[in-house]
Amino acid sequence: MLFVILNGKKLDIPEVRDAIYTLREEGYRVEVRVTWEYGDGIRYVKEASDMGADTVVSAGGDGTLNEVVNALMRLDIELRPSLAILPLGTANDFATACEIPEYPLEALRLAIEAKDTEVDCIRANDRYFINVATGGIGATITAQTPTELKNFLGGGAYTLSAVVMALSNISSNPEGKLVGEGIEIEGRYIAAAICNGRQAGGGQVLAPHAYINDGLFDIVIILEFPLSAVAQVIREVLDDSIDGEYIKRYKTSKVYSSPKESRSINLDGEPYLSREVEFDLVAKSIRLKLPKNSPLIKDI
Repeated sequence: MLFVILNGKKLDIPEVRDAIYTLREEGYRVEVRVTWEYGDGIRYVKEASDMGADTVVSAGGDGTLNEVVNALMRLDIELRPSLAILPLGTANDFATACEIPEYPLEALRLAIEAKDTEVDCIRANDRYFINVATGGIGATITAQTPTELKNFLGGGAYTLSAVVMALSNISSNPEGKLVGEGIEIEGRYIAAAICNGRQAGGGQVLAPHAYINDGLFDIVIILEFPLSAVAQVIREVLDDSIDGEYIKRYKTSKVYSSPKESRSINLDGEPYLSREVEFDLVAKSIRLKLPKNSPLIKDI
């Protein structure tokens, strides 16, 4: 049985209705539940498990996916259905990086036909996320944030003068400490990301070498730097193979974050306010429906 949890804002998309009707006509059992408010997804995942559903489909954006993942992780592992994604959001960062089809019928056929792939999830205190957690300016990027700064944070193309102008709009940066095995950083930072997946913020690739089944997550931190060091920072951003003076990159399975003040971070785009956060990787905790040769899967 395919159990589709559909974000209520996407209820009237004709392609979604047509895809579900097509599968039912082909003899597949497809149950649909529509969310109205936060918490509905959690109840529906429990219902899917109680009904013996083979696969739960997160039909929405990254926020819907985050709610479904949290609900799955709160079930005993032997009671968790497999997870599939029908990407209907604005960004769909995780689904895009996984190369899950955008067309609803193709995505739902993948949910039915694909083999399960065991993938990792990350626990942040009492919450979970499957893609990326961001903090600092990276957690509060808005439409008003200069395009040059967005590109800078995402490792995109930019010019030296554009970065300088963008940085001049930042009034203050948070201060904190990050501690883990072989990791100890303290000071002010512009942006920080804990990456199980590779991209966030609508296509910004933060960790191009991240995999969702390798038992590790990637950490990327942009430390505060003087304008005189912009050229060096640009070199460090462009060369994602190095751990530089201002751009720090690590792979680990556990890290402890302690900001000087309570700040909001984003877990798969969902806000989470906490003074201290312990990030732990939970290996092979989700059975995910993925296309063959998905770039986020590492041959181990």
